[in-house]
Amino acid sequence: MLILDTMNIEEYRAHCLSFPMVTEEFPFDSKTLVYKVAGKMFALTDVDEFESINLKCDPERALELRDQYDGIIGGYHMNKKHWNTVATDGSVGDKLILELIDHSYELVFNSLPKKVREGLI
Repeated sequence: MLILDTMNIEEYRAHCLSFPMVTEEFPFDSKTLVYKVAGKMFALTDVDEFESINLKCDPERALELRDQYDGIIGGYHMNKKHWNTVATDGSVGDKLILELIDHSYELVFNSLPKKVREGLI
């Protein structure tokens, strides 16, 4: 039996919180855990089930990833051009998930006004 490496919510939380000036919030309900930088979302998940993560992604890369991985689909309840839903069931490796979290944070951080970015560093 093949045992897949699957990220758990504590590893996910620790990675998201490792970035500068990140906040952890429940702005929608008591189970949707959202990570923001300067008030802008870059990651969210269901804290009770942790079956997937929604992450911002470059539109071209988002499409490529969806073609390559069954565990990556257009963002659930999100703008599918800019967001992917990434499964945490082992169908997408932890290394790639961590890279996609980094990518999501960087996209949001780099979209902030220069003055705001400089204040966060």
